[in-house]
Amino acid sequence: MPQNAANAQVEVKQKQATREGKYLTFSLAEEEYGISILKVKEIIGMMPITSVPQTPEFVKGVINLRGKVIPVVDLRRKFNMEAMDYTDRTCIVVVETIGDAASVMMGIVVDSVSEVLNIKSSDVEDTPTFGVKLNTQYILGMAKINNAIKILLDIDLVLSKEELESLAA
Repeated sequence: MPQNAANAQVEVKQKQATREGKYLTFSLAEEEYGISILKVKEIIGMMPITSVPQTPEFVKGVINLRGKVIPVVDLRRKFNMEAMDYTDRTCIVVVETIGDAASVMMGIVVDSVSEVLNIKSSDVEDTPTFGVKLNTQYILGMAKINNAIKILLDIDLVLSKEELESLAA
């Protein structure tokens, strides 16, 4: 086997291994998503969010979580989905993302939290190409679970470096 082909196989196996593990699944606009449970710090109910002037539309503001100010991002708005009134199932998932400088704690608003799933690499397929220039780098893959698809997110890549840096500031 040529060296390049062997290297490519090793890369594919490493990518598959990084997608295997436990995922917190949640819903947004009738779709199911998942993020690595290792990134999740806690799940809290909706609480008052203080707006911050001159932030992007998807940044809802900040919350005071036990004395720590944490930015809150509405994933529906980030993904250009229609806004929705919050319900009793809407919650904030507090995650730790890794930026260039340091880690950033932030809250992400989701419609509802579903469950924690143990996903095997054999259940995950690569993100399909859509034939147009869509930014799908933040999608780890598509998990096939019980005849349904869960979109696995790399929460570190959902926000751009510039967006993360502005939230950290």
